[in-house]
Amino acid sequence: MLKTLRDAFRIKDIRKKLLYTFMMLVVIRFGSELPIPGVNTSYFADFFARQSGDAFGFFNAMTGGSFTSMSVFALSITPYITSSIIIQLMTIAIPKLEEMQKEGEDGRRKITEYTRYLTVALALVESIAMAVGFGGQGLLLEFNALSVVVAVATMTAGSALLMWIGERITENGVGNGISIVLLFNIISSLPNDINTLYTRFIASAQNIPVAVVSALVILAVIAAMVVFVIVLQDAQRKIPVQYSQKMQGRRMVGGQSSSIPLKVNTAGVIPVIFASSLMSFPVVIAQFFTVDYTSIGGKILLMLNSSSWCRPEMPVYSIGLVIYLVLIVVFAYFYTSITFNPLEVANNIKKQGGFIPGIRPGKPTSDYLNSILNYIVFIGACGLIIVSIVPILVSGLFNISQLSFAGTSLIIIVGVILETIKAIESQMLVRNYKGFLND
Repeated sequence: MLKTLRDAFRIKDIRKKLLYTFMMLVVIRFGSELPIPGVNTSYFADFFARQSGDAFGFFNAMTGGSFTSMSVFALSITPYITSSIIIQLMTIAIPKLEEMQKEGEDGRRKITEYTRYLTVALALVESIAMAVGFGGQGLLLEFNALSVVVAVATMTAGSALLMWIGERITENGVGNGISIVLLFNIISSLPNDINTLYTRFIASAQNIPVAVVSALVILAVIAAMVVFVIVLQDAQRKIPVQYSQKMQGRRMVGGQSSSIPLKVNTAGVIPVIFASSLMSFPVVIAQFFTVDYTSIGGKILLMLNSSSWCRPEMPVYSIGLVIYLVLIVVFAYFYTSITFNPLEVANNIKKQGGFIPGIRPGKPTSDYLNSILNYIVFIGACGLIIVSIVPILVSGLFNISQLSFAGTSLIIIVGVILETIKAIESQMLVRNYKGFLND
């Protein structure tokens, strides 16, 4: 990776793109420290400190801490991510959107435009809910119409500006801009997480040898998790495809062999996000009311709360963890089923005169792809379970808050870095081809 970056900085065009991306990230960091006018910037930090769970932990990590500090970028790009998922699901459900997606560049441009509109709408709804719902409880220094309008306008504009910055990075920088913005926000929380680990396991050690062993164990676990996520992200099953020869004009064409790469982690981080959101939704709602945790309803909420899992003093609440892991598997199959259609792939192979060796074209090919897909999706879901359960175990057994670079965030970090490095390498390769052709 370092060699790729070093070689990229030697090329003028790519160096300009890297510097452009860096300057845009500086703008994001500046906006993350700029407070919203008329807002109590410590309100949410104090509010979360009084809560018993980590329901907002991942959301705050995605915003780079901007949410708890109530900066201009308090909503971050979460409205854009949500709208992208909604549009993607609607594309499967609404035939017109599906046709639009198949129209090529013009269709994708229209879908991107709809995503922008939905992003602004979601940001507006979220900011109104926050300003009105929490304004009278201390979020706004003066709870009046002007303060509400200023807060709503600032948060909505901040989210729209981040979306615009992400698109500009995609166009003028390197990699996917939205992914890089999300990566930068998560990485900005690393110093606090490292300080938490140092304070909990190293500084509190009884002597120097214990502190050294603790540090080595922490580094080994983090390194193992990173390697595991890299393997999980890059692993794929290649299905061989053979194309028959056919006469075209006076010569025979075709006869090539190719392959269909099926990623093991076909759904990416989406199943974990869906499962976490579904489990934390009742907990988030309950935190706005007075709950008796000795009642049946209160115990159910504790079971759904991730901060209650893997606690030796209350093992019964870890039933919620089992439900969480089952949901990850269910959503992995669900999301894969709506993003990959074996029947459509089989028909496309048949139209192009191809076939999988040993498998008849048409429905047998579709059934074969479906069986392979079910197998690798289960393996990918098990990988997601391993990545997700490690930080939960550490949090429960050692009584510390979940870390921003563990679990879901680690998958995002590794995935975006690998994607960005591949984008830089492809741009370098294209430049070499252009130089060769010009010569």
